[in-house]
Amino acid sequence: MPDRAVWVNGRIARGREALLSVFDRGARDGEGLFETVRVEAGRPQHWRRHLERLVLSAAELSFPVPPSPSVLASALGDVLAANELADAVVRITVTRGIPGSRPSRAGCWIEAEPLLERLWRGTRTGQATAVMSAIPFTPGPLGRFKTTSRLAYQLARDEARAAGADEALLLDPEGMVLEGAVSNLFAVTCGLIITPPLSCGILPGITRGRVLELCASLGITTRERPVRREEVLSADEVFVTNSVQQVVPLVSIDGRPLPSRTLGARLREIYGERVAEG
Repeated sequence: MPDRAVWVNGRIARGREALLSVFDRGARDGEGLFETVRVEAGRPQHWRRHLERLVLSAAELSFPVPPSPSVLASALGDVLAANELADAVVRITVTRGIPGSRPSRAGCWIEAEPLLERLWRGTRTGQATAVMSAIPFTPGPLGRFKTTSRLAYQLARDEARAAGADEALLLDPEGMVLEGAVSNLFAVTCGLIITPPLSCGILPGITRGRVLELCASLGITTRERPVRREEVLSADEVFVTNSVQQVVPLVSIDGRPLPSRTLGARLREIYGERVAEG
């Protein structure tokens, strides 16, 4: 068991002391929400956007009210200090708590890992690869929420690991590419960036939204529309985004090399600069 310090329901616990009740609905039934936040030099990136998504999701799914933003911010600082981390990946998990309690209280814990340990090999080397998942995927009504019920996504991640790839791309039964197992997808054809729309039921990624805003500010044309498998495989470029990896141009999909990474690399550089500027 990792000997990491974790904030659990109001206190710092370490290793085996970091416990959650088996009666908590997050532990029993996967009734939880989470946010994964990249932290550099002690500063959480896009903190407000992550908290807004968490709070809005909790309200829409009838969760008990999560701890306040000020409590979560203080707890995040405590976890970073206890683990002596400045560059980290922090996960905030909120559950529906233990049933029958009055008033009902959300369960909550915050954990942190060194940032470098969470970066894909391809992110570190600039040689990121992906595979098309062989398991048809349908997001369903909960696909747009970042829930802790992740089995379908983890099975796709297992496919990627078995193939030695960094990410798995999820396709619906009609052959439309939706998103990555832990990322959003962008394809580039003749200078036009296309990405699946949120109406497909995909996760509204924080970095996805920032990249669309960045493209608009740079005068780069984007289109949100369904994307066919064949379009991805024949694209000039493909890149994926998430809060930890940021913008990651792919060098190949299913072992097929992609012709270019120019636009994705440019967006990755500018995105990093904008984040550093706050």
